[in-house]
Amino acid sequence: MGRSRYKICDEKAPHFLTCTVLNWMPLFTRPQTSDIILEALRHRQEQDEWKIYGYVILENHIHMIVQAGNLSVALPRFKSFTARKLIDHLTERHAEHLLRQLAFFCKQHKQDRGYQSWEEGSHPQMIENEDVLRQKLEYIHQNPVKRGYVDEAEHWRYSSARNYAGLPGLIPVYREWL
Repeated sequence: MGRSRYKICDEKAPHFLTCTVLNWMPLFTRPQTSDIILEALRHRQEQDEWKIYGYVILENHIHMIVQAGNLSVALPRFKSFTARKLIDHLTERHAEHLLRQLAFFCKQHKQDRGYQSWEEGSHPQMIENEDVLRQKLEYIHQNPVKRGYVDEAEHWRYSSARNYAGLPGLIPVYREWL
């Protein structure tokens, strides 16, 4: 049996995904680390034709709704690329405490690396219709509000709530389904 009951069923359908930092460590507390994620998402939009319907970056996880030609291949590539960039950034900044934690909590079967940035899996949930899409967007956008970080969803800088509120977002979002 696999490690998760959640699977990408339709490679070309949009999916709600959650990428969690290993052991829920607060890795995205600085603009530089969030920018690594945003840069990688922009690259995927431009080079791999990802359709990003919504996203939010919080201190220890990311939620996003993404559609790609082959999501089960594209998502691990995204996580691998961002992991390498994050570890390089932490190494350059001499963030020894975080690096020690990423090494300490690295799963035993990850023998090919010294660090692990992301928890395994992404809890994919297929978006089957517009109602589900709207529900997941609301969940994504309300995450920082529910945590008490902001009073209004569009005030959270690292979220597509800004795009949906008519404000300039940090990356473009795909809204043709709505």
